[in-house]
Amino acid sequence: QVQLVESGGGLVQPGGPLRLSCAASRSIFTINVMGWYRQAPGKQREWVADITRAGTTNYADSVKGRFTISRDNAKNTVYLQMNSLEPEDTAVYYCNALYGGYPYWGQGTQVTVSS
Repeated sequence: QVQLVESGGGLVQPGGPLRLSCAASRSIFTINVMGWYRQAPGKQREWVADITRAGTTNYADSVKGRFTISRDNAKNTVYLQMNSLEPEDTAVYYCNALYGGYPYWGQGTQVTVSS
């Protein structure tokens, strides 16, 4: 099993940055893929970005060039650096881990982009 704890959400002005963190309860070397999803009010959860055990990164078109996913293996933590935030980025952001063929989810962290 994998427990995931997100942190770093909050209120930010349009154009501002924010960094989310996702701490895993086990070594992320053992996790095939870790990623971020988000769910805005009244919308379905959508994939944002992911990073494989080999370090390959992938991004949704809506965040490409603005968001960066990275990992710190020593801390068993994955980050999502979000720059040039837009009101449309407002959502609950969830960390996801694919381990043993099963997806695990964190509790989510709220990101609100508003002036």
